[in-house]
Amino acid sequence: MVTQLPMYQVDAFASRVFSGNPAAIVVLEESSQWLEDKVMQAIAAENNLSETAFIKRRENDTYDIRWFTPTVEVDLCGHATLASAHVIFSHLNHSSATVSFSCKSGALSVEKKGDVLALNFPTDILQPVALADSENREVVEAIATGLSLTPLEIYRGRDDYLIIADNEYQITALKPDMAIVSTIPARGIIVSAPGTAADFVSRFFAPQSGIPEDPVTGSAHTSLIPYWSKKLGKTTLKAQQLSARGGELFCLDRGACSEYGGTKRVEIGGHAQTFMMGQIFV
Repeated sequence: MVTQLPMYQVDAFASRVFSGNPAAIVVLEESSQWLEDKVMQAIAAENNLSETAFIKRRENDTYDIRWFTPTVEVDLCGHATLASAHVIFSHLNHSSATVSFSCKSGALSVEKKGDVLALNFPTDILQPVALADSENREVVEAIATGLSLTPLEIYRGRDDYLIIADNEYQITALKPDMAIVSTIPARGIIVSAPGTAADFVSRFFAPQSGIPEDPVTGSAHTSLIPYWSKKLGKTTLKAQQLSARGGELFCLDRGACSEYGGTKRVEIGGHAQTFMMGQIFV
């Protein structure tokens, strides 16, 4: 039996189409079960975008959400969550200014603030990696060789490594050796430095997850925002991701939030544009 499902393609963290990070959003019926994992993975591979999100409304007007790259399911994705919220606000008749999501990483929410959508995500916990420690030698060498960059600092987050470079030029000039980067045991590699037109800039490489370079990575900013907030001594920051498509993010370090049990949170804001809407048959 063929199932027909609505699907949208949205450019996230984009003030115009053909910029930011495209994501596909598949909307499942409220009362339905998830599709089989292998089917969702096949849809994501067919779309061949960095992320395909699957959303399913609950009775209390929250949504369950799952994310797939072309090759693997991931626990958290910022730009596809932003894109999903855009679909819910713009195409699914959601009347509230906030939409809540439930996922493997816990409770997430997106608030509509004028024409900006603000993700509310838990802060990543960064552990410094000692550059001269023999225990870390293989990873440090793979990072330095794979990026052709001498890191100022390296941190390990829950899923990714965060690499700090000296300046924005070093970020734009990066031409990673993806074969080497793919051997680093992580979801991906964030590389960041102070910005010229923004407080900080970054790029994100994840050949390990089937994404050589992600155009704009919301989830990476759960690491970047607390780092740069502390470094620069400010809680409100502007960020740019310097991929070929480019992306602009409006960031807030919210610190410990009582409404989330005292856990530390960040807001990651951006625009989103619908590029395509239609039906898929699976």
